[in-house]
Formats: sequence, structure tokens, C-alpha cells
Amino acid sequence: MGTYLGAPDRRALTEQETRRPMDHNHIPPTVRRTYGADDLSTAPSFAGGFINFGDWQGIDLTSPTPEDRVRSQEQLYRRVLRAFPEPRERLRLAEVGCGRGLGTALALREFRFASVTGVDIHPDQVERARAVNARAQATYPDRLAYTIGSADELPFHDASLDGVYSVEAAQHFRRLSGFARESARVLRPGGRLVVTTFFATPGDEITERLKLLLASFADGLDIAHHLEDFTTDLTGTGFTDVTTETIGSDVWPGLDRYLADTVPTDHWTRNFLPAWRHGLLDYHLVTATRAA
Repeated sequence: MGTYLGAPDRRALTEQETRRPMDHNHIPPTVRRTYGADDLSTAPSFAGGFINFGDWQGIDLTSPTPEDRVRSQEQLYRRVLRAFPEPRERLRLAEVGCGRGLGTALALREFRFASVTGVDIHPDQVERARAVNARAQATYPDRLAYTIGSADELPFHDASLDGVYSVEAAQHFRRLSGFARESARVLRPGGRLVVTTFFATPGDEITERLKLLLASFADGLDIAHHLEDFTTDLTGTGFTDVTTETIGSDVWPGLDRYLADTVPTDHWTRNFLPAWRHGLLDYHLVTATRAA
């Protein structure tokens, strides 16, 4: 990504600068319910307010605890954030699909980015993020903010960011082509995009099998996006140096082991592990650089 001197003003954008009116009909019904009234972060399968399946590398799976669960979710963020090069203190970032915003606070606390703005399509999540991270916002004045926005309509000016990242949210985005286009628009030349989520193996029969195994695919919460389509979208919208890394072995077995001990089957499915083992889906880390 290279050295970036940046603009003199590297603060997080204010709500007045970023916020656009959000048509609530634009929020898919299952997303509206899952992250609104249901508040997925309170589900037994998650812990500590994070909402991701976790990076379990190096965690003892003999008898994983809720503390281990939190650590796995923090580790997934660290894996993503380490993909941004030094000097990180100069970089203005946005997280797309920030949820309760704990990852943005971690980004500032541990990686010392110049600023991070969390973006989420759901107004309830944005309000939760502001409430949960009130102390962090007080600690990092002008460097941490939360605002409403969608993946295909990011609330930032052209070429205004050094980095965009998303942690296990892209499976909810209706069209990854729109996310690729918007990321390219808001990133400066040389800026970095980092995305981690799970992708489906191509094939209509695969999609149907996922719908049978996993309710989140059946009801439309998760979309069976294909990794190859996303990388094609990235190169087609002005990204270069697109890389992909398969990290399913660090995600699925650890998650399933935790679920086996702590979560009743009627609270969360354990079918992600067999779906991975049968080659129906996998978890990936994707990075790309905005072309000059």
C-alpha cells in the first residue's frame, strides 16, 4: 500500500458528514429482524457482543469457554486488521457491517489507526454500537464514529478512505458487485480492501443443499455468494493484487467444538461443520488494492 501522508484532517467523519436517510424497506426482512428485535449478539452461540464465528487458531479446544469464544472473535478481527500495512497511524478506515462496533474499538485500541468509522445498515445496530462504545468514543475523540449506510451505498466521499474492511458481514449483502464498486469509489488509489466471510461452492445443487442444511440460507439471511464471482467483481471495478486465503480449518472445527459444549441445538445449528466437510462452503480472507 505504501506510505501515505494523508490529508491534514484524519479524524473520523461526523454523523452530519456521513449519515444519509436510510429507507428501512431497503433492509432485507430477515436482516431487519435478526439484527433488530432478535439482537443476534445475545445468542448463546456468540459471546461478549461480537457476532462472528471466530478464528480458533491456537485456542485449546479440549473444553472451550466463553472467554475462549470471545478470544476467537477478537482473533478474527486481528487477522483482518493485520492485512493493513504500516504506518497504520496514518490510515483512515471504515468497517462495513460493524454490528455492535466492538471490532472498531479493537482496531483503534490495538492497531492505532488514525480513525475508524463503523457502518451498518440497521439503525438498531448503530445505536447499540454508540451505546456500547461510548467510553471508547470518549477515549478516542474525533477518531471513532458510527453511521448508517449500506454496502452498496457507502456514506463517504470519493477517495476519502485508506482502507475498508468487513468481518463476516458480506454473506448478508444482496449484491457483492455493489460492495466492490462502492469500496473502489471511496478508497484512494493504493487503498486496501480486506474482507472475511464464508462463500458457497458454485452450483445450483450446492445452493439447494445449503438451504436444506442451514436455515440462514433458506430464509435469505445468508446469500450463497461465490468467491470467484467476488474476485471478478473486484478486478472489474478497479482493484489489483486480489488475493484469497482459505481459513476454514481455523474457523469451523473450533466453532463446532464450542457449540457442542455450550449451546443447545435448538439455539444454533451445527450444520456449518458438515457443510464445510462436504465441500459446500468455506471461509476465506480476501484482500485487494485500489488501482492507482
